[in-house]
Amino acid sequence: MSEHARFRTVFISDLHLGCEEARADEVADFLKSVRCDTLYLVGDIIDMWRLRRTWHWPDANNRVVRRILKMAKRGTRVVLIPGNHDDAARQYIGVNFGGVELRMNDIHVTADGRRLLVTHGDQFDLVVRHARVLSLLGAWAYERLLKLNKHYNRARTLLGYDYWSLSRFLKLKVKSACTFVSKYEHELTKEAALRGAGPGPNHSCS
Repeated sequence: MSEHARFRTVFISDLHLGCEEARADEVADFLKSVRCDTLYLVGDIIDMWRLRRTWHWPDANNRVVRRILKMAKRGTRVVLIPGNHDDAARQYIGVNFGGVELRMNDIHVTADGRRLLVTHGDQFDLVVRHARVLSLLGAWAYERLLKLNKHYNRARTLLGYDYWSLSRFLKLKVKSACTFVSKYEHELTKEAALRGAGPGPNHSCS
């Protein structure tokens, strides 16, 4: 029996390599344990905002990069879609680096024929697009939240509880509010329709 789990497609986003709180070792171990036809890296893989301020690049981050390049070399289609924290990479859209395609977005066809738009989504977020100072402030607050999350889960471990992401929970709450205000889903659905993605057979939108 193979020691690797096999998938058609794997999606990874928001690794934020460059942050002290990035869980690079776990990501590298995960990538080592899987085989897939396509690997999507959907934004904020490298946190360039953070690296501009403070350089933090442990060997665990190199393990992740080496693993991704090795997967590309072995035949996996690797697609990197930059997000807002690694937006500097957008100047290289269309370039192939060591088997890694840089794309603004992509269309993924599921096994049952559905066509899905793959994008980080920050380009449809009105706060990110039109209030960069507020966005940077939010990024600063999120970094502090990640530090709190580390201490919070250390306490949970001592009490015998499993890992639970306080930062993810609060981030989703905030995102829900922002989505309501900016009509995020409406904008994203329009973009998907323009690019020929949307519900597949036996699916409908109200």
